[in-house]
Amino acid sequence: MSDRYVRQTSVPGVGAEGQERLAAARVLCIGAGGLGAPAALYLAGAGIGTLGIVDDDTVELSNLHRQVIHRTADIGTAKVDSAQRALTALNPEITVRTHRTRLTRDTVLEVFRDYDIIVDGSDNFDTRYITSDACTLLGIPHVWASVLGSGGQLSVFDSTRGPVYRDLYPDVPAPGSVPSCAEGGVLGVVPGILGVAMAAEVLKLVLGYGTPLIGTVLIYDMTTAAWEQVPVAPNPDVYRPQSESDIGAGLRSTVTVRELTEALADRARGAREFQLIDVREPWEAEVAAIPGSRLVPLGQLLDGSAEVPAGADVYVYCKAGGRSARAAAALSRRGITVHDVVGGIDAWARQIEPDMPRY
Repeated sequence: MSDRYVRQTSVPGVGAEGQERLAAARVLCIGAGGLGAPAALYLAGAGIGTLGIVDDDTVELSNLHRQVIHRTADIGTAKVDSAQRALTALNPEITVRTHRTRLTRDTVLEVFRDYDIIVDGSDNFDTRYITSDACTLLGIPHVWASVLGSGGQLSVFDSTRGPVYRDLYPDVPAPGSVPSCAEGGVLGVVPGILGVAMAAEVLKLVLGYGTPLIGTVLIYDMTTAAWEQVPVAPNPDVYRPQSESDIGAGLRSTVTVRELTEALADRARGAREFQLIDVREPWEAEVAAIPGSRLVPLGQLLDGSAEVPAGADVYVYCKAGGRSARAAAALSRRGITVHDVVGGIDAWARQIEPDMPRY
């Protein structure tokens, strides 16, 4: 056995047999960001044989205070590529697989089927519910955490022997009700602490070591250094997917900025009709706007003073996604087919028009 693992194989309950289990394990990390970065680094160091990374984003300067898998020289490159380089450099004995894609109802099962455990470090509710539903259908455990500001939460969900994410959060939060890290901020050490704890739960699952956090949510508060344990149990009244078509029930329709460019190209050649609505304020639209969009500030859309015909096909965007999610929910209640552009004009500027002004 490689000297690389000698310190952990000497731990009682691990040994050579445990290291073989780690080498045979296939673990997928959702996101190479604040949570996924430390989790993936420690899983690679431990010798997880096949380590997958799924992420469709690129590295930017504001990531680096917490996404420690990336370096300043990686700015502008795909996060999965940067992560693969770092993980392979750390441990060339493992296989690192990359999936540069966004998880959707249509792609999630195809990606997940090749893995034994899912590590959910995503930063949005759509991905969390889709992940929960896919893991429920596949009967595989998933380790989940979320962070904001100076605190976070952590648990392990497994439909075969305990609760799932939908038991903890049965109802999809109202759009805009929970700020993202981009809106609410985060201290970089917090996802680091939670991400390492996620890696620890994976090792426990693979090795059969200790007691995984199935049926327990840990709540961490950096300001007091306190960890609180909260029990959670399966709820027979909570929705459970029965088939692939049930994945993501209750979620709004979302599109990436790349998918939006394709839709705009179709519209330009007359292949389809839709409205692209910018729900930001006028001063924001003066700084930058996606070509071909119509400005309708969120307040006008919510109070009905701006006309959007019933039955119309609509795409909505804002700066980063909070306001467009509220707009999408409001339009859906009016019977309008609406698609929320994930990441808003920030994502458009990063991925489609790098020279576009950002604010």
